[in-house]
Amino acid sequence: MRAGEFAVLLGPSGCGKSTFLYMVAGFEQPSTGQILLAGKPITGPGADRGIVFQEYVLFPWRTVLGNVRFGLDLKGVPRQEADRKAMEYISLVGLKGFENTYTHTLSGGMKQRVAIARALAYEPEVLLMDEPFGALDAQTRNYLIADLSRIHQETRKTVLFVTHSVQEAVLLADRIHVFTARPGNIKETLEVDLPRPRAAASPETARLEQRILALLKTEVEQSMREELGIVQQP
Repeated sequence: MRAGEFAVLLGPSGCGKSTFLYMVAGFEQPSTGQILLAGKPITGPGADRGIVFQEYVLFPWRTVLGNVRFGLDLKGVPRQEADRKAMEYISLVGLKGFENTYTHTLSGGMKQRVAIARALAYEPEVLLMDEPFGALDAQTRNYLIADLSRIHQETRKTVLFVTHSVQEAVLLADRIHVFTARPGNIKETLEVDLPRPRAAASPETARLEQRILALLKTEVEQSMREELGIVQQP
């Protein structure tokens, strides 16, 4: 990955996208080879990587501010400085005014904003995102795609993003790595040089989506055959 880029891993179910992300996070180890970050092998989780899951994984006994401040507390940042920095990211994700609210009272979209702010607040080198919008309704997802694109432009954080959604990939990515069906390999890497903000209905995004769908067609069909136990005859 290039520093500051938004890279997307896109492919059929079961191809290994999330597994690779968890290896980058340090939760799992590759059976062969190494994954390097800044030239150093990844051997476990670390503060240089923040992760946002599909599920919110928030602490219901903490307020929005308490959740966003959590990583800073673990790093031993003084309380006043931690509060100041946490508030910066709460404002960045559009939740200013909700900092003293307990997270169990928030909508799904607001909870995911808290999770994004928490992952950014302790300023990791890389932000890892595993289908973070998968559980949200379409309208909320569209708002968060636009917000995440804006946040990336403002922070220039390096992002590795896993999704099944071709539209999410096209609207967010600088580069899209299209995976084959299991065992997953990169079938093609696409550079996305469309100007931001991107409109889902524009001719440019539609053409790119059609190109990606064509690349994925045989991979998705193979994945479905494997799930159904259908063996293709030679």
